Amino acid sequence: MNSPVVTKTATTSVTMTARRLLEVLEHAGATVFAVIDQAEAARSAGLELRDTVLILFGNPTAGTPVMDAHPLAALDLPLRILLWDDNGTTRVTYLDPAALTERYGVEPEMLDKLKSIHAVSDALTAAAPPVQ
Repeated sequence: MNSPVVTKTATTSVTMTARRLLEVLEHAGATVFAVIDQAEAARSAGLELRDTVLILFGNPTAGTPVMDAHPLAALDLPLRILLWDDNGTTRVTYLDPAALTERYGVEPEMLDKLKSIHAVSDALTAAAPPVQ
């Protein structure tokens, strides 16, 4: 497997991309567990950090069977997407669920529902190809 980290390019700011992601997730029926504005947390500590937002989301019908069969997979579930500013370009980064097979021995067929993260990220990036 190539790098399990997938990075794509969005066409809007981190803030606008985060709003769009939340809309896409709501429409898909996903549960949003947390929205962490890491740049805001840095500012509250008197530090600077580029715009960086981490969104944790999932669907219990997809993740629960995986975690039930492979408890350590909970280290990577729920799914998460990192939105970050790369010198004026918004990046959309996430872990390919296929990595759970290598990391925790999750059977590939158990990952089918989790692979929807690719479609979610495509909705944010107009199907932009991954950044090399």
